[in-house]
Amino acid sequence: MLFKKKKEEVRSIDPSNLPRHIGVIMDGNGRWAKNRHLPRSAGHKAGADTFEKIVKYCDKIGIKAITAYAFSTENWNRPKAEVDNLMELLYNYLQMAEEKFAGTNIILRVIGDRSALSEKINKAIDHAIEITNGNTGIILNMALNYGGQDEIVRAARIAAEAVKNGEMTPEEITKEFLDKNMYTGDNPPVDLIIRPSGELRLSNFLLWQSAYAELWYSDINWPDFSEKDMERAIIDYQKRNRRFGKV
Repeated sequence: MLFKKKKEEVRSIDPSNLPRHIGVIMDGNGRWAKNRHLPRSAGHKAGADTFEKIVKYCDKIGIKAITAYAFSTENWNRPKAEVDNLMELLYNYLQMAEEKFAGTNIILRVIGDRSALSEKINKAIDHAIEITNGNTGIILNMALNYGGQDEIVRAARIAAEAVKNGEMTPEEITKEFLDKNMYTGDNPPVDLIIRPSGELRLSNFLLWQSAYAELWYSDINWPDFSEKDMERAIIDYQKRNRRFGKV
């Protein structure tokens, strides 16, 4: 007896079950460049182009917020030439904010410790944020000089200062209080974290927010990450049974 091959199931995104907030670890730029015998700077430039494309796609399909790991507190340990190139790429991107965000409804925010960034970059950040202030679409959190552990320490210090000033008691330091004092405190909860390039770790990214986030890993280097890959990640997310500790 001959058996017909079972037709592969074709699924599409369910718009009623979208992740509200997606975190993206944009990894693999250097490997992408190395595979093409290009300088790492070319990989970072290609990664920036992918970043722009993916954010616009997420806005189009109705994602409420996306947090992109652009530069970590640990990235300062990279070679100076690479750090300088990343900072210049960031500055150029921000300088083109009016062009980059023209015709979109994206709200730009920057999370992390901005004190280590140059005055030139901080001015460009302020200008880019101001341009998008009136928008009402997706919130784009660009994580710059960001570390998840530092973010938790920052929230703890806010609580300690409030107790010291008599504004609250230690017993009033709740999960809700700390949640509100994270950089993403007024965003929807993080439902999905995506990491391409084959690495299987969080790398100090959204540690507090990822408590019940679904994790999605891929071998694709970030510059090659497409709208179709984002769609695949969301469909995989929608297949999961999110119990939040319940049976």
